[in-house]
Amino acid sequence: MSAVQIDYLADHPEYLPQLAQWQLEEWGPFSQDETLETRTAKLKTHMNRDKLSIAWVGHSNGQLLGSAALRVHDLEGREDLGPWLGGVIVGLEFRRQGIGEALCAVVEKHARLLGIETLYLFTLDKAAWYSRLGWTAFEPCLWHGHTCQIMRKQLAAA
Repeated sequence: MSAVQIDYLADHPEYLPQLAQWQLEEWGPFSQDETLETRTAKLKTHMNRDKLSIAWVGHSNGQLLGSAALRVHDLEGREDLGPWLGGVIVGLEFRRQGIGEALCAVVEKHARLLGIETLYLFTLDKAAWYSRLGWTAFEPCLWHGHTCQIMRKQLAAA
């Protein structure tokens, strides 16, 4: 695979169908009312460059590798926290190659440029991975009846 490029999802709408499918496969089982159409509609709200919510895609040679987003809110019931790193996903065949870490770094860099000092995320099962990227446990939570972990990261000034 050649070098990974990371760009705004807004610049690559051709990746919307594949990204929506990946997200539905990954998180759809936790939300019974989720469909490909609702997932696609949510992603379309992330096709921004200068206001939240913003999504980025990692790609190479015309192939989607992964995505991550910077969102105002990401966890229902915790609107008091934000903004959030969310929607971090890497295609199964592309995992463990540093793509997720690179996507998270782009989101964090953009957040710093916006003057954001603290980012949040929640995860069902990747707390150890996020800890390696400098995130710390904030508090446990529930998402669609499943136990998860809210994490936060203090960002240094840009």
